[in-house]
Amino acid sequence: MDVYNAFLQGGLVEEVYMTLPDGFCIQGESKGSDIAIFLVYVDDLLITRSSEVLIAELKHILNKKFKMKDLGELKYFLGLEVLRSKVGIVLNQRKYGLELIEETGAGGAKPAMTPLEQNKKLTTTEYDEARLIGILIYLTHTRPDIVYAVHFLSQFMHKPKQSHLEAALRVVKYIKKNPGQGILLSATSECRIFAYCDSDWAVCPMTRRYVTGFCVKLGMSLISWKSKKHNTVARSSAEAEYRSMVGTAAKIVWLRGLLAEMGLKNMAPAKLMCDSKAALQIAANPVFHERTKHIKIDCHFVRENIQEGLIQTEHIKTGEQQADLMTKALGVHQHEYIVSKLGFKDVFATTNLRGREETVN
Repeated sequence: MDVYNAFLQGGLVEEVYMTLPDGFCIQGESKGSDIAIFLVYVDDLLITRSSEVLIAELKHILNKKFKMKDLGELKYFLGLEVLRSKVGIVLNQRKYGLELIEETGAGGAKPAMTPLEQNKKLTTTEYDEARLIGILIYLTHTRPDIVYAVHFLSQFMHKPKQSHLEAALRVVKYIKKNPGQGILLSATSECRIFAYCDSDWAVCPMTRRYVTGFCVKLGMSLISWKSKKHNTVARSSAEAEYRSMVGTAAKIVWLRGLLAEMGLKNMAPAKLMCDSKAALQIAANPVFHERTKHIKIDCHFVRENIQEGLIQTEHIKTGEQQADLMTKALGVHQHEYIVSKLGFKDVFATTNLRGREETVN
């Protein structure tokens, strides 16, 4: 829905305080199992619900207070295209990606197979002006496969060099390979959280700081991901891997709370996959010693969630670690393999326009 009377350019001189409306109650105090959720972005609204009746009631209430336009079923929102089929929902930013390719003049360039060259080292010594990363950041909302590359390049925005611009253009060329690729939210996904965590120890050639990353799935559907360069130095690779496990556990706890508010309660313990046996042993061993005493608060956090039955840890082979995509530049074959595991979908690559309409309607 769209609100007609939104004032985007008005000056605001008063202090504004927001409070919960009269009659609001938290989910635990709500009677019945039906729920309606709506997302507000300036003058645009998205509405979802557990029953059609709630949608109609909510629209009626909003129309009584504001002059609004009903835009119908969600198809396009803030650059994100929503495609539906019996298989599930695909979120993509194809139009945004094509505009980026045209703007950078990469339309005639050969597509790149990976977003970053493997083992590529960049520094910030001498620099020229270069601007592109900000545009790529928005594209990561539906392209987790470029998250690490964009995160890696964004740390040079204050002193960009020509080499950084060339690396950023490689990301654009990678997008050109399949601009319509998006995230498939499967209609048949199991209602259980599966998380993968990883780290790259002392990866920064200038500071020796480490990078952690995770990706979280609800069944087969990717719902959360992150790549982060930390502002401290890890004393060992085991510590870096464990810090990654801690960050992922925190995200799992938050997602479980969010899903519970949306009606998904009594879920099975989330599976947390890690390829570091040392980190898994730290999580399982209740005895603190010299190796772990400086991270014991994190040890308590992960262990308590394991003991409460919220999380189950599991070892995974390095070659099967899906979070590798968030922590390092991979070779072509491994990059393509991990991308296939994460459940991405490009409906534009396999059908023509007529076929695409038959697929998504």
